[in-house]
Amino acid sequence: MRISASEAFVETLVAHGVTDVFGIVGSAYMDALDLFPGAGIRFVSVAHEQNAAHMADGYARITGRHGVCVGQNGPGITNFVTAIAAAYWAHSPVVAITPETGSMGMGLGGFQETDQLPIFSKITKYQAHVSRPERIAELTHRAFSIAQLERGPTQVNIPRDHFYGEFEAEIAQPAPIERSAGGSESLEAAAALLANARFPVILSGGGVVMAGGGAEAIALAEFLSAPVITSYLHNDAFPASHQLMCGSIGYQGSKAAMRIVEQADVVLALGSRLGPFGTLPQYGMEYWPSNAKIIQIDTNARSLGLVRSFEVGICGDAKAAAAEILRRLQQPDRKLPVLDAADARRGEIASQKRSWEAELDGMSSSDESPMAPRRCLRELEKALPANAMVATDIGNICSVANSYLRFEQPHSFLAPMSFGNCGYAFPTAMGAKVAAPERPSVAYVGDGAWGMSLTEVMTCVREDIPVTAVVFNNGQWGAEKRNQIDFYDNRFLGTNLANPSFAEIATAMGARGMRVDAADQVGDALREATASDRATVLEIMVSQELGEPFRRDALNKPVRLLEKYKAFGAK
Repeated sequence: MRISASEAFVETLVAHGVTDVFGIVGSAYMDALDLFPGAGIRFVSVAHEQNAAHMADGYARITGRHGVCVGQNGPGITNFVTAIAAAYWAHSPVVAITPETGSMGMGLGGFQETDQLPIFSKITKYQAHVSRPERIAELTHRAFSIAQLERGPTQVNIPRDHFYGEFEAEIAQPAPIERSAGGSESLEAAAALLANARFPVILSGGGVVMAGGGAEAIALAEFLSAPVITSYLHNDAFPASHQLMCGSIGYQGSKAAMRIVEQADVVLALGSRLGPFGTLPQYGMEYWPSNAKIIQIDTNARSLGLVRSFEVGICGDAKAAAAEILRRLQQPDRKLPVLDAADARRGEIASQKRSWEAELDGMSSSDESPMAPRRCLRELEKALPANAMVATDIGNICSVANSYLRFEQPHSFLAPMSFGNCGYAFPTAMGAKVAAPERPSVAYVGDGAWGMSLTEVMTCVREDIPVTAVVFNNGQWGAEKRNQIDFYDNRFLGTNLANPSFAEIATAMGARGMRVDAADQVGDALREATASDRATVLEIMVSQELGEPFRRDALNKPVRLLEKYKAFGAK
């Protein structure tokens, strides 16, 4: 058909099922933006472009569909960088639309000009530069296709003058590509290892959620009577209430999960790249089983063996691989010594879970004032709606929350993963709410990180996005203060905060502000906030008690040779 460049671009978005786009309006793409209402695309106007990309990330992780963000060329696009990096490590199919300086002005140092491709080169799976208006549909389609195929962000870079022009164009339709279970020999080797294991443990990772493989993971675990742990910050990769579920490993995770996996002779890493931070020692425990044989399943062949060496590597889809391994284990002629110790494993699972819950209860029972963070987190856990989506920021209290966040369904837990950036949780929770308006969406945010995203409360009010932000107010950057305590003799530089009332600020923005300072108020306040149809900031006053240090391997005791530096005293 004969079509304009902007129409070709928007029709390609429609072909890929795009119904929501996050960004800030800009002249560079206004001709295409003007077509959004007629195409049935909602434009969610935000306060900052970084948050637009975080919203696209949350949207993509909840729906499994593309999350799309767009901004003005130059500074609007450079504001995307942090959030696109977070999406890269979360394997989110985010498509960043990056309008650029006009093609005839490139390299002249004009207004809002920068080279926008190198900036994203290491944090995207694919970059397309639209060199001619006639190619806008073709290259946009390719970026959308690769974002899904390779599970990660892509970039469509479009000179602003290339949104104009008329030509004959064909709008390509998405062509889903079926994923396989992996190679036959490696699947058979995996089945043989599991069949003869004494204490197999299944590590259910993000790949299980992305593949929709929850039922297959459950079926395999139940057949083997194998304990299940989840990889770091993928607490929604297996139902929390299942009797075989032991919890998440990684920072501030479940001691039950760690004590279980350290007994393993075979670990099936199902849909996990076994990221290095997710298996570091915790609670003083070197829990990763150094002598266990690892079966690693990942759709990305480059992830196999990258962090941990494996006995069997399977380049395959987590859902399909789990189903195929189970099929092979269920063959009539298969001998299954693994089942001989099934009752013993189930007993060990129950014992370790009881022990960890008792320990958590002990750590979470304080009635002191101001409220201890763990007591607050326990009360929040009890009050969270069963179908809630929770996004957590980075920081001390939000990290400790890893011990208390349990989910029954996938696509429920959103975290900045190994990129670990502040300001992530609130906009991501907003994107999740746009994606699934029927589900409560909650952000856990520390008072330091809250300063990076609180302006989006205005967006929630304007765009009618009723998210609940739980802001832990303890007047400090807790994770870094812990480092100053452990390594710098309590010399607190830059870690103490003097905060206003965040609840009052929220009210001034037109949202609902609530402030609580006692444990018996927390649960009712959260229930009221999540049941509301208004954006709510729930400010919780907590003590300055700090959890375990973020990572002891990152710092060393300082060396001070000059007297003027030795004389700086503790404060």
